[in-house]
Amino acid sequence: MDSQNYSAPQNLLTGKVIAVTGAGDGIGAVAAKTFASFGATVILMGRTVPKLEKVYDHIESAGWPQPAIYPICLEGASEKDYEDMHDRLEEAFGKLDGLLHNAGELGQRTPIANYKLSTWQKVMQINVTAEFMMTKALLPLLEKSDSASIIFTTSGVGRVGKPFWGAYAISKFATEGMSQVLANELEDISNIRVNCINPGATRTRMRATAFPAEDPSTVKMPEDIMPLYLYLMGKDSEGMTGQSMDAQ
Repeated sequence: MDSQNYSAPQNLLTGKVIAVTGAGDGIGAVAAKTFASFGATVILMGRTVPKLEKVYDHIESAGWPQPAIYPICLEGASEKDYEDMHDRLEEAFGKLDGLLHNAGELGQRTPIANYKLSTWQKVMQINVTAEFMMTKALLPLLEKSDSASIIFTTSGVGRVGKPFWGAYAISKFATEGMSQVLANELEDISNIRVNCINPGATRTRMRATAFPAEDPSTVKMPEDIMPLYLYLMGKDSEGMTGQSMDAQ
């Protein structure tokens, strides 16, 4: 199966409830709209409510299933906040079929020798600890699905440590590890599969910050990399777990 050129059936996600973090812009916003267009009820998670409302309005005006907005600040949220998230989502939806960990923090592009502790802690909190807390809290809802998918977002610098990528690269190595540990733990005891997507060079705000001199027209749009997101979120990837895949 060439998952980068996967052609999803129109009813692929009908009846599915899928949470997307960082759903206000970039890849998260496009993934949320794409999942909705294939029939999913999408829970838009992020810290900037006006951005989430824009995505919400787009989905609603397109006539796709009505989404939900769940504001959350991944940097500041406590374990109790995630327990409350579980309770509120259980009350509203009863289950969760998909969780896309898309939100991320770039941090500094600088040598480790110059790296600020405060930036390090913020990147690790958002990119690793928040993902751990949210996943742990929502696992009982994912277990209620016939076929659930957790997708973590990785990076090429989370596989080979490149200079000056600091906490971002190290957080993505941790994400790869968390995905593998979780996939192995859940493989024989649940219907939950766990995989990583490396989006590659994609036209986003984060990419522009990381590569200010790059011509944005030379990199792909988020819409171009959605086939892999649909493949891993839908039934055709059942049985595939513990993988780290490239979207391009």
